[in-house]
Amino acid sequence: MILLFATACSPDDESLTPATDTLGNITVSVGDRTFSATLEQNSTAEAFLALLPLTLEMRDLHDNEKYHYLGQSLPTNRTGVGTIHAGDIMLYGDDCVVLFYETFSTSYSYSRIGHITNPDGLKQALGSGTVSVTFGVE
Repeated sequence: MILLFATACSPDDESLTPATDTLGNITVSVGDRTFSATLEQNSTAEAFLALLPLTLEMRDLHDNEKYHYLGQSLPTNRTGVGTIHAGDIMLYGDDCVVLFYETFSTSYSYSRIGHITNPDGLKQALGSGTVSVTFGVE
């Protein structure tokens, strides 16, 4: 019985290894503020990560998001997200990176890239109008 217990707790037991559904972390910098973001585990996020570091001039839309057209297509995994959360980083269509700073409901479909883990102060950092945002590797 002791042998059974010892093998059940073996470090090779896959049930002890936490499953991950993220690619890792990146930074999102606006002015003198830097936020940490976690990337989704999908082809859109992988392609976005391959572009980093990347500084984008992001324009404001609807007083709830900043966006930038990349000028190149990324793979998509579009889904109806239902609710956008402040700090979500998404791809609209196949070439428009969107950084949301408000939480709201939507009927639009996006490909998820990632999410800022603590978006406190994000809205203030982004301000109004066009802003320079740097996405970097953590």
